[in-house]
This record gives sequence, structure tokens and C-alpha cells, in this order.
Amino acid sequence: MRSSRAARPSIDEAEGREVQSRVMPGSAAPSSISAFFPAYNDWGTIASQVVLVSRVLRELTDDWEVIVVDDGCRDRTPEVLDELTKICPRLRLVTHPRNRGYGGALRSGFAAATKEWIFYTDGDAQYDVCELPLLWAAREGAEMVNGYKISRSDPPHRIVVGKIYHWLVKLAFGLEARDVDCDFRLLRRRVFDTIELTRDSGLICVELVTKIEKNGFPVHYVPVHHYHRLHGRSQFFNFRRVAQVALGLGRLWRELIVEGRIRK
Repeated sequence: MRSSRAARPSIDEAEGREVQSRVMPGSAAPSSISAFFPAYNDWGTIASQVVLVSRVLRELTDDWEVIVVDDGCRDRTPEVLDELTKICPRLRLVTHPRNRGYGGALRSGFAAATKEWIFYTDGDAQYDVCELPLLWAAREGAEMVNGYKISRSDPPHRIVVGKIYHWLVKLAFGLEARDVDCDFRLLRRRVFDTIELTRDSGLICVELVTKIEKNGFPVHYVPVHHYHRLHGRSQFFNFRRVAQVALGLGRLWRELIVEGRIRK
């Protein structure tokens, strides 16, 4: 039986315009790139993510690496990653002895990356790494290229909460971002000479986008597809964490907006 993902619509079809998805002959010399995945109990999807992104990166540049941050996984993810290292020589692993949270995993991934550009997305395959060339083609003149979801493939309550969260954050932090919580991003490594990320929770996305914008780094936006979760559970949005997220947002707002702590 063919997977439902086999016939994914193109960005052209979804947006009604042409998008350049490959580096064309005669263009500037390719840059180097690190691609990493934060992984927490993603054994069912992480292997395909690593294999697919490796294939994509080979088409973009000769200078690339793949990193997976094992954020204290309790399932079979460590076994899968161990096997992957035997067939993927450019794969490096960063292992947390205990779960540090989504933000902690992102911070480790950014710190481990060695190339000029850093791409990351989640290990649960809700985003298609085969759309990375869309971000790569849009990087000229940008310090960050951020995907934004064409439509969100989540249960209705997550869609509603996500929309409320997005507009609340945009208003409170004065952001222009088209999609604050779209974790399909390409950044220049040098931005971390200016900014430092401090959050260990999912609020790191707000911290990252706010510090990027408030420091005047140019950002380009590219539409990407978002798919239903095939394996695992979300570690961020659920109703029992709403109060915790609200308190964390308040502290982050005071730090970044009131106190203006947006640089190292």
C-alpha cells in the first residue's frame, strides 16, 4: 500500500506561484551547512529524517553534516541512532543523559553545528526535509530563512490553541514573524555571535525569533507543508501546560521587551 505522503502537493500548487527549489548552474559557490534534529522518543521517524536530509544535502553542497540530539530518549531511538552511525558517516550524535526539554535540545544542536549555515527541524517528520532546498534558495541576503505552514495538520484543539498562541506572542513581543512556532528554519551560524539562547522549554522559539528580529537580522519566509504526526506525541502544546507556558512567556516578555536583554 502506497504511503499517503507519496503524492505530496508541490509548493507551486499550494501557493499558485513558481518557487526555485534547486541551486542553479552558474550560481555562487555553495555554502556549508549543518542539519540537526532534536529527538525525544522519535524512533519511528528519526531514521527516515536522517537518510532523507543526507540525500538533500548532497544536492546542495559538498560540505555538510547531520547531527541528532538524543534528548534523553527512553524508547528505541538510541538503538536506531547507533545503527545509523554505521551507514551514515557524516552523522554525529549528541546525547543528553536526561531529558533537558526542547529548548535544551536546540541549544545543544546549535552549539554542536560547525558549518556556515544551520538547518533544523523536528525528528517527528511533521515537516518534509525534502523542502529544505526552498529555504536554501531563499537564503541570499538573509540571516534566517523561516518556513511558515501552508496549513496546520493537527487535531482541532491544537490548531485553535496554536492560532491564539501565535497572535498573542506576535502582539506581546511586537513580532513580524509569519509563523512563530514553525520549526523549519535555516540560520547563519554567525548570528550566535550576537545572540544567546537561554530557554530549555519550547519557549526557545519565541526567544529565538524575538532576538533575531530585535537585533535587525533580515529574515525571509518560505511556505512549507505540515503533516500529521505519524509517531510519538507533542512535547509542547497540551492543556495541562497552559499555565506553565503563560508564566514562562511573562518572564520572557519582561526580560526581552521590558529589560531589553536581546544581545549577549
